[in-house]
Amino acid sequence: MWRRFPVGPCSLIAPFNFPLNLVAHKVAPAIAVGCPFVLKPASWTPIGAIILGEILAETDLPEGSFSILPCSRDGADLLTTDKRLKLLSFTGSPEVGWALKAKAGKKKVVLELGGNAACIVDEDADPEYAADRIIIGAFYQSGQSCISVQRVLAHAAIYEQLKQCLIDRAVELQAGDPLDEKTFLGPMISLDDAKRIEAWVREAVDGGAKVLCGGKRNGVFFDATFLENVEPDMKISCAEAFGPVATLQPFLDFKEAVKITNDSAYGLQAGVFTKNIDHAFYAFDEIDVGGVVI
Repeated sequence: MWRRFPVGPCSLIAPFNFPLNLVAHKVAPAIAVGCPFVLKPASWTPIGAIILGEILAETDLPEGSFSILPCSRDGADLLTTDKRLKLLSFTGSPEVGWALKAKAGKKKVVLELGGNAACIVDEDADPEYAADRIIIGAFYQSGQSCISVQRVLAHAAIYEQLKQCLIDRAVELQAGDPLDEKTFLGPMISLDDAKRIEAWVREAVDGGAKVLCGGKRNGVFFDATFLENVEPDMKISCAEAFGPVATLQPFLDFKEAVKITNDSAYGLQAGVFTKNIDHAFYAFDEIDVGGVVI
């Protein structure tokens, strides 16, 4: 015989980049299994969570079954340390997530952290189609997504063609007000983040990298940027950019590309464009990430 039991009151900490969707990812399971919860929305984007709370307040959920508390990160320490909370669910940066886990004590901890996703474009792939998809993968949300395409690995046989396709598309992307339907690139979440991306690109260029397009900041906006000749230990390659920047590099052997993809501290997602079924299954078996998209 077996039964399921609610784990108890849950602590939910959501990120800024999908402020309604990622809140719902946490709230819906808690309601479904009967767990009370305290939710801290991101400091930059609390309004969606507050509206959701107003909707839930009109349902027949028991009084006191949830609280939504917009507050600063420093003000949310008890969400991690209070022993009455039996589960902590956090989505955000690795440095914050692992620090919270270390402070969480005996409670269960569920983390979804960052990424610097690689995309492999095999020699038999259609460069035009791959470029269309990579542009969206790299620059949607201005790159402010944990599964944003950050590293593009293209077979040497099609590298130059793919590179030109990507540049041609990137320079046409319109930046501006996200409420304007013509806008593709909205602002970074803060001026500090835009300046951080600017500094990382400058660091790469100073180390020998080449800007293929973009590379400029205008206030909180940053251009859609592709770089090549980037060393693996440069921040723009090995850390999570969380901005509209991606690197390009060629490869000769598919297994080499898989090895480069795995040379990362992250492991959320990877993409592969190929018509070779053996390469598809090799990628599925060998790439060490949560999801491989073929």
